[in-house]
Amino acid sequence: MKSVELFTGAGGLAMGCAMAGFHHQALVEWDKHSCHTIRENQHRGSTLISDWCIHQMDVADFDYSTIGKEIDLLAGGPPCQPFSIGGRHNAYSDKRDMFPQFFRAVRELRPKAFIIENVRGLVRPNFLKYFEYIILQLNHPQLLSKLDESWTDHLGRLELHHNSSPKDELSYRVTWRLLNAADYGVPQKRERVFIVGFRADLNPNWSFPEPKYTEEALIWHKWVTGEYWERHSIASKERPEMSAKLRTRWQRNGPSLLGSMTAPWRTVRDAITDLPPPENTDLTTEITNHIYIPGARSYPGHTGSLLDEPSKTLKAGVHGVPGGENMLALTNGQVRYFTVREAARLQTFPDDYYFPTAWGESMRQIGNAVPVTLANLLATSVRTHLQEVASPYKMVSAV
Repeated sequence: MKSVELFTGAGGLAMGCAMAGFHHQALVEWDKHSCHTIRENQHRGSTLISDWCIHQMDVADFDYSTIGKEIDLLAGGPPCQPFSIGGRHNAYSDKRDMFPQFFRAVRELRPKAFIIENVRGLVRPNFLKYFEYIILQLNHPQLLSKLDESWTDHLGRLELHHNSSPKDELSYRVTWRLLNAADYGVPQKRERVFIVGFRADLNPNWSFPEPKYTEEALIWHKWVTGEYWERHSIASKERPEMSAKLRTRWQRNGPSLLGSMTAPWRTVRDAITDLPPPENTDLTTEITNHIYIPGARSYPGHTGSLLDEPSKTLKAGVHGVPGGENMLALTNGQVRYFTVREAARLQTFPDDYYFPTAWGESMRQIGNAVPVTLANLLATSVRTHLQEVASPYKMVSAV
């Protein structure tokens, strides 16, 4: 199946889609450092991305008529800074708001489906009206705003149009959900908004895959069966005790949730336990991107990620990398920065994916990425449904 990827960054979403069987006809990314990362991995022989055609340019300048093929999937994560809780909160007034460019891509490519990822700040109360506007514009991509028309006036017209049961030439059935990556096997507590749409003429009936990993199962494996500690060869005397707060929660909700047979959340230890300590340079020379970065310190609000929990959300930061989210809290009470390789694992990039830039820039790219595992799961679900809705047409043509 053919796809186009916008706002590609370092390639997390694009990689997950490729793993799901989508073949990118074009990838568009303006940032030279992210493009360098992709090209360097192509040069190093990464088979998964070997045929990617990356266009280093502004999405606003890309000519979709050059694609020339029917596109099954359009995917991308428009810049999140306008809506990020850690950003400037300017939303639609921020020149980095690229949702209008995604609307243009939908109009011109007419993909069978699309996937959009963005920060959870997009659905907070201050931005809910604009989020409604985004969804309705995706529902009806051909209902354009008029010259000098504000987005709020355009929203009013979209609402009237949507409620009149229109028969558009091009329309989409759109659904969205706030997903926590930890619930899908990613060793990171990362909440992001995902918007998925299918072209209405396909008569789709799709829903988000249900999560199969839970915190309750992790609690069970830690403090009821002890399986988690045994798997990591942690002696009984070194195992922490369940906190009073967690014990109360478990007694109230935990046992009733175990009937779903979920898997435990994956932790930082699960993700990096086989990597040697980066301080021991004699053992890390053969591991790419696993370089010790000195200078980490803890202060209120920046205490690092616990080893035996999924990590905090890795972030890129508007004004540099926030130290708290990109630090590991060691069991001895000290903290240190995650290496680039460790951070890449927390975002489920494969170990052979190399980040050729300095630590700060690499962490920015990793913090902006979609976890590869989650991207693959969603893209696989979309691909499977596209195959299902296409099958009746294949049967008709065969007759």
